[in-house]
Amino acid sequence: MLKVLNHPLITHKLTQMRKVSTGTKDFRENLDEIAGLMAYEITRDLPVHTVDIVTPVSPTKAQELAKDIVLVPILRAGLGMVNGIRDLIPTAKVGHIGLYRDEKTLEPHEYFAKFPSNMPDSIVMVLDPMLATGGSASAAVTMLKKRNAKTIKLVCLVGAPEGVKRMQEDHPDVDIYLAALDEKLNEHGYIVPGLGDAGDRIFGTK
Repeated sequence: MLKVLNHPLITHKLTQMRKVSTGTKDFRENLDEIAGLMAYEITRDLPVHTVDIVTPVSPTKAQELAKDIVLVPILRAGLGMVNGIRDLIPTAKVGHIGLYRDEKTLEPHEYFAKFPSNMPDSIVMVLDPMLATGGSASAAVTMLKKRNAKTIKLVCLVGAPEGVKRMQEDHPDVDIYLAALDEKLNEHGYIVPGLGDAGDRIFGTK
């Protein structure tokens, strides 16, 4: 399933991020806020179970989340989405996947992987601001499946049709959430119009 979250606040904040004039501080803050807004929609279908509790007035039955949440940012740009989601889900655990893209082949290569032990029974959200060719996202999901993750959601800010197609072909069981679906990839593998290199803009590097 592909879901583009067409919400005025998300659209407004993404517009600020797209501007070449937006500095690191504002870029990062808008990313935090968009990630939080997206998390609200992404968690809409999380399973719950009934528990017995006592309020200040009386005993009652209520509902709590039935599964743990694991956030898995793809390093390094995916780190920029963690805080916004954890503000909403502070109990979420965080794993990490480090992938770098070969500038000639555009194919991903792993350099780091560390995950919590509860992934098989958790809702796992893979975080990456950009879904460009789909190579890194597909590789990350493959790694998670090898570690027995069963329920995986891919959460990105901006996606290109090429990356969406790649994910749907490689992992049709993974839901994809985007803040915007852009036009295409250019000859360098960057999303058009996109927002540039998200990692560089988050951390102020080149």
